[in-house]
Amino acid sequence: MKKYRAIIYDIDGTILNTLDMNMYPLLKIIMEETGEQWNFEDVLKFSSYPGIKVLEELEIKNTHDVYKRWVKYVNEFEGDASIYEGFPFIFEQFKRRNVIQAVVSSKTKEQFELDFVSKGLDKYMSTSILADDTDKHKPNPAPLLECISRLQVNSYEVIYIGDALSDYQACRNANIDFGYAQWGSVSDEGILLPTYVFEEPSDLLKLLEV
Repeated sequence: MKKYRAIIYDIDGTILNTLDMNMYPLLKIIMEETGEQWNFEDVLKFSSYPGIKVLEELEIKNTHDVYKRWVKYVNEFEGDASIYEGFPFIFEQFKRRNVIQAVVSSKTKEQFELDFVSKGLDKYMSTSILADDTDKHKPNPAPLLECISRLQVNSYEVIYIGDALSDYQACRNANIDFGYAQWGSVSDEGILLPTYVFEEPSDLLKLLEV
């Protein structure tokens, strides 16, 4: 495998399992706003979208007010964001080998603090690009390009680890390598030629075997 100077991670579905805590509250929002009863499988396609974009796709009015209510339901959800097995041991191994680490996520700063910083995971990251840091979001390459700029590395020295089609497309648009975090993915559709496929988090350590 190729050796990289920097590894950039998605968060939801890659480092943290946040599917239930985000999607079940979304089902509640859809019922309240439209009166429609959706199934869990129906909303999985929104799992990698920024929250406001989800509400816009659903053509829900007063998106900012409704989004605040969705965040409230997420924070009240009885299941917390859980770390996928293998982290943060993986972070520590890359740190010891002087590999730069960062995150690019559609999370808001508030969500990042609640789900990521509260678990002490931010100490491994040189920078974080969140929903409020760029005007455009994945699959647009802007968040990844901003991260690369902050890290002062070249695109060919970087790999992005993500679980969703938007992650894959953002990598293609940014011309950087993509590591498919298959353990957290809800669908392989459209992810045709990832640079690497990782079935479980510990597989990431193969990137050190060079």
